Amino acid sequence: MKIDVVGCLSDAHFIASPNCDERPLGCEISLLVIHNISLPTNEFGGNGVIELFTNSINPDISHYQSLIDTKVSAHFFIRRDGQIIQFVPCGKRAWHAGVSCWRGKSCCNDFSIGVELEGSDTVPFTSDQYVSLVTLTMLLSKTYPIVDIVGHSDIAPERKTDPGPYFDWKRYRKALLSSKQS
Repeated sequence: MKIDVVGCLSDAHFIASPNCDERPLGCEISLLVIHNISLPTNEFGGNGVIELFTNSINPDISHYQSLIDTKVSAHFFIRRDGQIIQFVPCGKRAWHAGVSCWRGKSCCNDFSIGVELEGSDTVPFTSDQYVSLVTLTMLLSKTYPIVDIVGHSDIAPERKTDPGPYFDWKRYRKALLSSKQS
C-alpha cells in the first residue's frame, strides 16, 4: 500500500466526494482525526455513508430528511470488514471536522486527515477495522508530518462524542507501537 503525490491510497476503493476544497497554502497536515459513522444509525454495510459523502441522499427516505442539504466528507471510510474507501485525496481539505479546535488552532479541516470508522457510540469496532486503521495510520504518518491523533470529540467536545466509548484507544496505540517496532 502506498500514497501517491496527490494523496490517494493505492489499495483503497476511490469514490470522489464533491465536499472538499483546497487546503490553505503552506498548511501542513499534522493531525489525524478519528470518527465513527453509520447510516442509518447502528446499521452497517449499506450505502448511506457513501450517499451522504457524495450528496446523493435519497430525499424519500424519512430518516435521511435532516441530512439532505448536509455537505460533509472524510478522506477515508473503514468498513466493518476492514475495507478502505477513500473519498478525498489527502492533499485536499475534506469537510469532516466542522467547527473545531486543537492546540489553539481552529478550523481543523485545514491541517487534518479525517478517518471515519463504520460504527457508532454503542457498539465495539471490529478487529479488521483496527488492522486497517493501524496500517493506514502508519502509512499516513510516514507520508505526512502527523504530530497528533485524536477523536472528533477531542477537537469538538461540545458537539461530538465520536469515535465514542467503544473505540479502544489503548488497543489502537499498542498496535501502532508494535507496528513501529517491527
